[in-house]
Amino acid sequence: MEVRVEKGMTLAVLTPAYNRKNTLGKLYASLKAQTCPDFFWLIVDDGSRDGTEEMVRGWMKEKQVEIGFLKKENGGKHTALNAGISAVRQDLVFIVDSDDYLTEDAVETVLAYAEKYETQRETKRLCGFSFLRHDSQGKVNTAYFPKDEYIDNYVETRINGNIGGDKAEVFYTEALRQFPFQEYPGEKFMPEDAVWIAMSQKYDMVHINKGIYICDYLEGGLTRTGRAMKIHSPKGMMLRSRLFLNDRRVCLKAKVKMALLYGVYSRFAGIRFGEAAATLGCGCLWGHALFYLCYFPSIMIQGRWKKQLGA
Repeated sequence: MEVRVEKGMTLAVLTPAYNRKNTLGKLYASLKAQTCPDFFWLIVDDGSRDGTEEMVRGWMKEKQVEIGFLKKENGGKHTALNAGISAVRQDLVFIVDSDDYLTEDAVETVLAYAEKYETQRETKRLCGFSFLRHDSQGKVNTAYFPKDEYIDNYVETRINGNIGGDKAEVFYTEALRQFPFQEYPGEKFMPEDAVWIAMSQKYDMVHINKGIYICDYLEGGLTRTGRAMKIHSPKGMMLRSRLFLNDRRVCLKAKVKMALLYGVYSRFAGIRFGEAAATLGCGCLWGHALFYLCYFPSIMIQGRWKKQLGA
């Protein structure tokens, strides 16, 4: 049954795409099948060379889904997200990757929760909603939240709560625009949680134990090729580590890991120990202490990764 929202919050589904002509069709099919058609699909083509634009232009002519299309030079997913977030005019942004797709009630579910929490949005300092992802067999990615409609920030819920993996995030556009992804020349990867951690200093999210997003990780996707991508974007990875190390709320276990990674990626960036220490920041004294303690092990880890990946 098709449900139409006559008024209330508006939703943009934002999809960065790079040479994903072979997978975008599944997402398109899932959007055509939505029980609520009240959304706008914005595709940001990050320099694809596989005919993605021609395919999407054909879909636009079908007029079964309201589609917007932006083409830009290849710069990485985070740069495509920045372009898309700047362009959308809807109240909510739902980031959906080009090799994933949605359950039939995804849009209806998002808009229903947005309406439910609209009057509490300011008092509870909300930046959006986090739903579950699951694979095509229904297996939830990593873990459920502690309870349904659990309200807290990203650091306390996901990092300190040891809930890893990807979830399905929907953000209020005006909140997301306050925290653009940092772009470093020549680097094509920036972890999304670098923004989520920064946002968590100001905002909480509603964590909902309902799966609305389906993903089966593919060969060649960012998750599969993660380490190689990361070592070629060391400044972005250093930024992420700094955010962890300078946040007093982050648990010790996570800080130790990030201290090691800060040392690893500073070496991949060609930054000497003294300069890396000086640019670490001073938000938490534990961060500096852990960086000093972990630097020698990070040298060994960096050497091993360099050999393994031929970097």
